[in-house]
Amino acid sequence: MAFYDTPGLLYDSGVLYDSTSTPQQKGKKMSKVKLGLSTLNPEELVAAANTIRTAMTGNANFATPNPTLATVGTQITTTNTKIAAYDSAKAAAETVLAERDAAAATLRGLLTQLGAYVENIAAGDRVKIESAGMSVRADSSAPVGPMTQVLELVLSQGDFEGTLDVFWKPVRGAKSYEIQISADPPTPTSWTAKMTASNSSATIQGLTSGAKLWARVRAVGADNQPGPWSDPATKVVP
Repeated sequence: MAFYDTPGLLYDSGVLYDSTSTPQQKGKKMSKVKLGLSTLNPEELVAAANTIRTAMTGNANFATPNPTLATVGTQITTTNTKIAAYDSAKAAAETVLAERDAAAATLRGLLTQLGAYVENIAAGDRVKIESAGMSVRADSSAPVGPMTQVLELVLSQGDFEGTLDVFWKPVRGAKSYEIQISADPPTPTSWTAKMTASNSSATIQGLTSGAKLWARVRAVGADNQPGPWSDPATKVVP
């Protein structure tokens, strides 16, 4: 007679009593797609789209992409076209902006020069100054005191090659003005004295055509004490 614990004995369902059981399978972790599109600029976005389209073309794992790769490719082309249009418009806008600023700088220089002319001709006559559509500085009879900083310095092309015209707002009480120039780029030690002017305008001569030049001006009082230097201005010598 076979015993209950006899090796090889069939037990109920026909499974060998001493057979090992199948281990329970653990759950598989699911991976997720990470694109990070919100951090990409348009050029980076197009590059990423091209990488993805190339990788998925003929990829047996993804036989029926949704949207289709043709649709993605069309949108890549459209985006590239808009990027090129934006770059072109930006370049044009920068050119127009530079032209606007140059025109404004020239106009500012002309008005500064005109203001100096009116001040010289009017010889302190308030009515004459105001008749020219210009305002009169307040406290014109007050003591002069230390020289203030020269303001509204403008450089413009001179009438001849190698010359630049310089204009600035007159400083009340100034006896003269010192003008310094510097090659580009200016440094604390690159400034050299160029000339002295008695009015608020001057023409700098003997310059190298095509060179980018910097200039600054300061007022000198009756006591020969100079004021602070103006903010520098720059211009390419004609």
